[in-house]
Amino acid sequence: MKVLCFLGFIALVAASPAPIHKRGVYKVERVPNPNYTGRNGPRALLKTLRKYRMPIPDGLMDAVAKADIEMISRRQIGSSRVRRQATNTTGAAALAAAGNTTAGAAATGVGLVTATPEQNDVEYLSPVDIGGQTLNLDFDSGSSDLWVFSSQLSTAATTGHTVYDPNKSQSFALIQGATFSISYGDGSGAAGNVGTDTVNLGGATVTKQAVELATAVSQSFVEDTNNNGLLGLAFSKLNTVKPAQQKTFFDNVMPSLAEPVFTADLKKAAVGSYEFGRVDAAKFTGAMTFVPVNTTQGFWQFTSEKFAVGTGAVQTSVAGSQAIADTGTTLILAEPAVARAYYAQVPNAVNDAQAGGFVFPCNSNLPDLMLDIGGTMAKVSGSDINFAQVDAQNCFGGMQATPANLQIYGDIFFKSNFVAFNGGNSSLGFAPHA
Repeated sequence: MKVLCFLGFIALVAASPAPIHKRGVYKVERVPNPNYTGRNGPRALLKTLRKYRMPIPDGLMDAVAKADIEMISRRQIGSSRVRRQATNTTGAAALAAAGNTTAGAAATGVGLVTATPEQNDVEYLSPVDIGGQTLNLDFDSGSSDLWVFSSQLSTAATTGHTVYDPNKSQSFALIQGATFSISYGDGSGAAGNVGTDTVNLGGATVTKQAVELATAVSQSFVEDTNNNGLLGLAFSKLNTVKPAQQKTFFDNVMPSLAEPVFTADLKKAAVGSYEFGRVDAAKFTGAMTFVPVNTTQGFWQFTSEKFAVGTGAVQTSVAGSQAIADTGTTLILAEPAVARAYYAQVPNAVNDAQAGGFVFPCNSNLPDLMLDIGGTMAKVSGSDINFAQVDAQNCFGGMQATPANLQIYGDIFFKSNFVAFNGGNSSLGFAPHA
């Protein structure tokens, strides 16, 4: 997601990808997941900092270890918090059902599949068909690799996972010598070889799409048995395949879409979707605002130099400050001036090094936060900023201060806003959810 750590080896150029469905609209729905055992605020913050190569504040590693131990203890005694209304399928069963659910909409040019947010909106997973095999992948607008758990991994690494087996696909072709190696924020990563295959995302289909087959994955991915890989939706210049970068699924499928866009409708505790090919006006209120995106670094990046707390006056944080819209990040990392001003309006909120960041009493009535998106203000609901419980009284803030000159707006931003990514003119659109 990020300024990624790119490790490369040797590869050859893949055959030109070929989209095979023309002028379509394709939708990937998400549903709530009740298989929820609690969030880890310090770990979510650490993941984002590492993902973007940002400095790690003193004390954060200790806070992560402490939160890990407390979460394990809560799970062992059967304690679970913040259970939300959901469907009657749970956990792996819900994901399995998602992988088998498609709408018979081929005749109308609309594809539909379900998608399930893991750990209650911490990570969004969607079923993707690769060479006739369905895997649940994490859609990430902050990275540009499509990699999967493959049959080349050891049994120990794949236990509980659905794996992609190139030998079971009639359309797979190996790119001789091509490799990928990618590292994400929490130190997690994957590496392996590369081929091409037909990739179908709810009806949006590309033949000869680069698919990166993991031969090594980090332990955190091994333990996350719901997730079988990532589908990157940033710009292709971030792709890690060597020696020749490969195009993302979105770049390849754009010519076949009714409009060169995809949208993220990631509302909290309600059915949402990723949709390719249109901006559905029924999903938002008012007029959608589009702002230009700076693609220099390969991200969906824009200026964000102003903010407001609740109904207060608009303030300037840092002139020229930049931010990234990242569906693969959970938290919001904002300029320190924004974080300080926001939590100053929350009674008894403190920046607690032992907890890893800003914390506040869990029963706080949090104000809304207004963020500058390319010159227009967007609201983040205060209720979404109450992210995770730290102890019996205190909660960890879903908005923290960035230690670098870059702001990251993750899923907490998306929960309040319907967002459109326009690849045709490199712009980002947003409006409040309907």
